[in-house]
Amino acid sequence: MDGTVDGFRYGAVTPVAAYLMACLGGALGLRCIVRSLLNTQSWKPGWLALGAASIGCGIWTMHFIAMIGFHVEETRVRYDTATTVLSLVVAVAVVGIGVFIVGYRGTRGTALAVAGVVTGLGVAAMHYLGMAAMRLNGDIGYDPVGVALSVLIAIAAATAALWSAVTVRGLLTSLGASLVMGVAVSGMHYTGMAAVSVHVHDTTGGTWAGESPMSLLLPMLLGPVVFLLLAGVVVMFDPMLVVGDRSSASRGGASAEASSAADPAAAPRTSWHEKVPPTRRR
Repeated sequence: MDGTVDGFRYGAVTPVAAYLMACLGGALGLRCIVRSLLNTQSWKPGWLALGAASIGCGIWTMHFIAMIGFHVEETRVRYDTATTVLSLVVAVAVVGIGVFIVGYRGTRGTALAVAGVVTGLGVAAMHYLGMAAMRLNGDIGYDPVGVALSVLIAIAAATAALWSAVTVRGLLTSLGASLVMGVAVSGMHYTGMAAVSVHVHDTTGGTWAGESPMSLLLPMLLGPVVFLLLAGVVVMFDPMLVVGDRSSASRGGASAEASSAADPAAAPRTSWHEKVPPTRRR
């Protein structure tokens, strides 16, 4: 028989918490990418790796916080530990590929398209690997149209996020981009969940027992959440990340002064009375 699926067992708590984690991971990741681009003397691979890990952990925690609210009335839902961890590894690794492409190749030509497709497919793979980790007394089915739409949303969200990481420089604009990214990632997740249907096996003779989602997911979520908090500390204590746009402006002013010195015609002219020496007292 068809199971009664509820994706919002705890109301708005899980969607809001999931959205905030997606925004946090996106904001930290985008600022780390900006840091690697603004300061060429920094260790670029390290900052790009930190950005990829932040975005990947943010997407992964968003998914499983949202899945805490997933409930099937006729059967208990639990998760396979190995597959759940594998989904985190896939999220960080594939997002890292896209981040490194734009970090070294920029957004010109086909680099952005390739990076966006790869990253979007990685986000979708993380989502459906996380769904494959579910264990319940039944079979999970998917509507192909909903799955395809969720993948397209993931690719569009990843492409927009990577483009903004290379293009956006200011702190406030980066925060705005992370909010949009959180909406897109959350939209991808719930679009994919809307395509889910559950066919429950015969439950005659008792209920199908198993661990509750919280008993497994909450301890596993602790690690990525702590990582995001530590990444946030790194971002907060790095002045370049906070005043990167100001330093760029100051460098622009310095370059303008240098060009004025090199081109006397561009230098400001003094008035006639500034050139006349003061009269000597007799």
